[in-house]
Amino acid sequence: MRILHYALGIVFSFLMLIGCAGKAEKKKENFTYKKQTNTPPKAEVDKNNVVITSNDAMQFSKKEIKVNAGKKVKITLKHIGKMDKKVMGHNFVLLKQGVNLTAFGNKAVIASANEYIPEGTQDVIAHTKLIGGGETTVIEFDAPEVGIYEFLCSFPGHYAIMKGKFIVE
Repeated sequence: MRILHYALGIVFSFLMLIGCAGKAEKKKENFTYKKQTNTPPKAEVDKNNVVITSNDAMQFSKKEIKVNAGKKVKITLKHIGKMDKKVMGHNFVLLKQGVNLTAFGNKAVIASANEYIPEGTQDVIAHTKLIGGGETTVIEFDAPEVGIYEFLCSFPGHYAIMKGKFIVE
């Protein structure tokens, strides 16, 4: 009886394989299959709407940001860490061309009353407020002239690691 069950199982499996073998889908002539996506083509993506994250390991998610000249720029900074801004605060500071990042960072250390942005400085194009873990801040500004600029976090000691290039095309 057991052998009969095995034999029937094998015969049934064999018939299924044979039945499915010749049914491969045939492509129509001059027809191509394309994967459909819901993302817009690259030309339609708004490069000037930038989201950048920071964390408790003193890291930005981007080391390079490219934007289009002559348009508004929107920077959203999200602190995805858990530490308070008094311990691990982060901001986004965009410096003018030619500003020495290290010299600016050293001046920022003593500007705690102004969230580590030196008062009266002419070196900054735009900056966010200082945020802590779980917080988000947004700034909008006009893109500067075509060129390469530097950005950083001005919280004490962070600028050595948390920095990058801001490229205006």
